This record gives sequence, C-alpha cells and structure tokens, in this order.
Amino acid sequence: MAEALKNLSDEVIWEQYRQSADIEVRNHLIERYAPLVKYVAGRMATNMPPQVEFDDLVSYGIFGLIDAIEKYEPSRGFKFKTYATTRIRGAIIDELRALDWIPRSVRQKSRQLQQVYSDLENRLGRAASDEEIAQELGISLEEFDQLVNDVSGTAVISLDDVWHVGSDDDEIQVGDTIAGSEKDHPNYKIEREEIKNILIDAIKQLPPREKEVIALYYYEELTLKEIGLVLGVTESRVSQLHSKAIMRLKAKLHKNREVFSI
Repeated sequence: MAEALKNLSDEVIWEQYRQSADIEVRNHLIERYAPLVKYVAGRMATNMPPQVEFDDLVSYGIFGLIDAIEKYEPSRGFKFKTYATTRIRGAIIDELRALDWIPRSVRQKSRQLQQVYSDLENRLGRAASDEEIAQELGISLEEFDQLVNDVSGTAVISLDDVWHVGSDDDEIQVGDTIAGSEKDHPNYKIEREEIKNILIDAIKQLPPREKEVIALYYYEELTLKEIGLVLGVTESRVSQLHSKAIMRLKAKLHKNREVFSI
C-alpha cells in the first residue's frame, strides 16, 4: 500500500484518510511531512541553551504533526503545511514549558525587564533606548547587555508561541502578523483582528534594527547566523536584538491582555 500511496495526489490521500483513518495512510503522511518537523525544530533550536537537544525538539514536534494530521480539514481551504507548522510549534512549546527548562531566576529577570520596557515606553510614548533602559534599571550598559544575554532563552520561542482567542481550533501566531495567515474563522474574526492590529502596531514601533531582525527571522525565515551576515553583525548581536524586540512586543501584548487570553 505504501508504494501505491506514493503515486497518489495529496487531495486523494487526504480524502482516503478522512474516510478511513487508516493507520498506513497516517504513517505515510507522517513520513511525508517529517522534514517539516525537522525544519521547525531547527529554527527553534538556533537560540536554545545547550541543554535543549535538537533531537528532543524533533520528538516533541512529531506529536504536533500527528495531532495536525488527525485534526486537519482540507475543506477549510488552508494548506496543511500552514496548519501543521502551528501544531508542531505548539507541541514543542508545550513540552518545553512542561519541562520548565528555564531557571526561576532567569524567569524573574525576564519579567523584570519586560515590566521596565512596558513602564518606560508607556511613559515615553516611544521605543526606549538601551541607555534609557539601563538607567531605569540602575545598571551600566555592559550589565544591561549581560542581562539581555541571560534572558535570551526566554525569548526564543515567543513569536512562535500561540495565543488562543476562542476555541481550540482558533489560534493566531504573532508571526502571522508579518507573514499573513491562511486561517480564517469568522466566529472569532473580530478578536483575531484586534490582536493582529496590536501586534502590527507594536512591530511598526520597534527600533529599525530590531524590526529588521524580526522581519528577516520570521518572514524571510533566515537563521540568526544568516541575519548576522546580512546586517554585518555577530550572531550574538542578532540574538540580543531579537530578545530586545521580543521584550518590547511582549510588553505591548501584556498591556493589552484584556483583548485575549493567554
């Protein structure tokens, strides 16, 4: 049967699976889309701490792929890869959270930094500079850079995270505000549009370099190393810019958290 499936179109294969839920058809779909799991895991692994193994991320992502295969409905009109990418990322994120791989002290630093970004930028009405953030924290620029490096692990999955705005099947990624989304659920259209508008506005207000990093990473899908080559800076510097951008965006999201549930 496996050989026969290779000669069928995606449409026919999905129709067969919808009608029969045949285990061989499901295994064929898992095998066909396994490279997507490795791709998503690879992008998420680029800025993970050493204790997070790539193979572990792939294992977590496979559960997301299986979940996507079981719940995908071709009749909704969006591509499976788009839907599966969200489910794969979500499964990886859920497992990382369950493992609680970020030390409590780092989480506290991250929350403190996020709060400072939120309070200061709210007062200033614009993006705060590194100097202004450091002054608000009462530390030197060197200490501020080290703090950003310390909390970078808490930011790596932030734009890959999923915000639920209604039912289990209705979800939006922050990255959708850059690349656009093929998902369309009319019952929650207003809520999704409100979230997207908040995020789009927040991204527009980012400092130029941070905005470039966000666009290159999530829209052009470059790695941090590739972005460094494009911008003429080190991969470490790109990681810092990414982390600062995430802090600003999370601050905006939490400021408007009454719009959605996290």
